[in-house]
Amino acid sequence: MNILFFLTPKSEVAYINCDDTLSEALEKMESHHYAAVPLLNHQGKYMGTLTEGDLLWGLKNLYDSQKDMRRIRIAEIPRRQDNQPVLADAAMEDLLEKVINQNFVPVLDDHRCFIGIITRKDVIRYLCKKRQPSGVPSV
Repeated sequence: MNILFFLTPKSEVAYINCDDTLSEALEKMESHHYAAVPLLNHQGKYMGTLTEGDLLWGLKNLYDSQKDMRRIRIAEIPRRQDNQPVLADAAMEDLLEKVINQNFVPVLDDHRCFIGIITRKDVIRYLCKKRQPSGVPSV
């Protein structure tokens, strides 16, 4: 099965640019109600995953005042762990291996540019539908 069947395209994904400020990242994450988002550079390359925890500990450990937050670039915030990406032509087994441990899997093209995400929820939905005998209504 082609993993792109599950893809949420980049145009529909909330992400943060490395040059965004801490304040901009907080606003975007709050407005979308996300605890983790992909982090991209200006060339569209996937740089990692930014989490609420990364922001919290970055604030605590690096900066003293609210005024500083307007000058802080997201690339300066240390991240604890990044969601591991897959290439667009990855095998389903590779996707499943990652989606077990991640809420979303970033998808990269041949140039390692971010093209979207695959969510754990979409994969589970697909597997549940596939497992369901025909003619039996879903719950």
